[in-house]
Amino acid sequence: MSLYAQYAALLDGVLDDLVAEGHLPAGLDRKNVTVEPPRDPAHGDLATNAAMVLAKAAGTNPRSLAELIKPILEALPPVTSVEVAGPGFINLRLNSDAWRDELRTILREGEEYGLSKIGANERVNVEYVSANPTGPLHMGHCRGAVVGDSLARVLEAAGFRVTKEYYVNDAGAQVDTLARSVHLRYREALGEDIGDIPEGMYPGDYLKPVGTILASEHGDRFVDKVEAEWLPAFRDAAIKAMLDLIRYDLGLLDIHHDLFSSEAKVQESGAVVEAMDVLRSKGLVYEGTLERPKSLDPHDEWEPVDLTLFRSSQFGDDQDRPMKKSDGSWTYFGSDAAYHWQKAKDADHLVNIWGADHAGTVKRVQAAVKALTDGRVDLDVKLVQMVRLFRGGEPVKMSKRAGDFVTLAEVVNEVGKDVVRFMMLTRRADAPLDFDFMKVVEASKDNPVFYVQYAHARISSLKRKAADAGVDLASEADLSLLDDEELALVKRAAQYQRVVESAAMAHEPHRIAFYLYDLAAEFHALWNRGNDDPERRFLVENNPQLSRSRLELALGIAQIIRSGLDLMGVAATEEMR
Repeated sequence: MSLYAQYAALLDGVLDDLVAEGHLPAGLDRKNVTVEPPRDPAHGDLATNAAMVLAKAAGTNPRSLAELIKPILEALPPVTSVEVAGPGFINLRLNSDAWRDELRTILREGEEYGLSKIGANERVNVEYVSANPTGPLHMGHCRGAVVGDSLARVLEAAGFRVTKEYYVNDAGAQVDTLARSVHLRYREALGEDIGDIPEGMYPGDYLKPVGTILASEHGDRFVDKVEAEWLPAFRDAAIKAMLDLIRYDLGLLDIHHDLFSSEAKVQESGAVVEAMDVLRSKGLVYEGTLERPKSLDPHDEWEPVDLTLFRSSQFGDDQDRPMKKSDGSWTYFGSDAAYHWQKAKDADHLVNIWGADHAGTVKRVQAAVKALTDGRVDLDVKLVQMVRLFRGGEPVKMSKRAGDFVTLAEVVNEVGKDVVRFMMLTRRADAPLDFDFMKVVEASKDNPVFYVQYAHARISSLKRKAADAGVDLASEADLSLLDDEELALVKRAAQYQRVVESAAMAHEPHRIAFYLYDLAAEFHALWNRGNDDPERRFLVENNPQLSRSRLELALGIAQIIRSGLDLMGVAATEEMR
């Protein structure tokens, strides 16, 4: 248990005592009570908002409640001072031994340090990538894949049960276009000169192997047949081949989904009808017409059409949404609503990682989930912005193989999985990200991948050098030899569990990357003390006890870096080459 978790538990006990003494009413909601580092380290080591959160419900003012809490906290052995600040914040200072004990906890718990139970074993379905099965993944898909997979790892570390899901959009017109494109490659494989790929078809060379396989299986059987005779078989074969390609591409990033759910099967199963019936029973589906689209020019012709509409405007959407078209077929939203309802049956929370081009559909799907589950299940949608590719500051040209984009596989094969995964988390998901092939591999502080990995490699090297120098690694370290600057690094390391919890609850895995960069920066700064003063190096000649203590500090930091990188799906580097 981290130090922050310990003091959160201690504070909870203090509040229990105040309830028992009649100073606080029983049953107060404490979920928003926090124990965290103060924004300004000069104010202390820990801060709590307990008095601010609970005062109103307790019928008192925050400072008065804080003054009741203060003397109980002052009595705790590691606490050296407690101060009530501002409108009622409580700041605590701890003695140095508390931070030395925390370093021992980090080393003792190892990879278990930082794990949390805040998720309370609740079920979370994280859907990510869900690219149309029409070709290889590109860098836009890559970013969503890394964000989703890293979030799933973070949620598991925070005590949630996670299902990782891919929704296969295999019921729309795009898969028929894919089948027709494959039919062209099939004819090409049989020796026909197909000329230029017609506009609207998928032009990439990645479809050639599919055409070759179909030519081998069927010969010229489908060359002159009408489309209706070959389209279903070619569509199924093309979708299977594309999903195999997508799984391969994701495997390059060590990303593996638990479920691949088919839109076509959702429709075939009757789930859309079932969802519609549920909504209709609640008075949330009706036959009607939509208002004239505001985007239409006033002079454009427009005729209202009778549609089956869902009252999504009752749940915060801009307008009601059609679930069935006038021709009787389901809208994409109709299928999407049913799919999310299916997921919600086995989840407490739903998280979707979508491209920013899906922003317009967020409210309607959230409305459907809320209506279908009576608010039992929440849906959070994280929109991922585009990735712009550069090489030395110049935009990267498109891939011939893909047809009109640079593939995920091309990028991973050039710079490696770990670089790609780390870089995808160096910005908030909703902010554009620039990926420069030259900058992401340069050895500089400006390259966060290098900077964090270098910190871990330095510590790995330090351990080897300590053994060569005769430092007894099995001996117990005297941590009282660590100075205030070194203990400040422990204080940063101790925040790891809080970062994991906040990243999980906010669904923002980039917080792990930001934290690791700050931790690495503080470690490098501590390391650089020894550039001018040999006595401040981690390994001090003729002083094995001090060296052993500083090595213990370094090993604790390495453990945090390894754990954080693992949540990002990145391997920790033992040495830089």
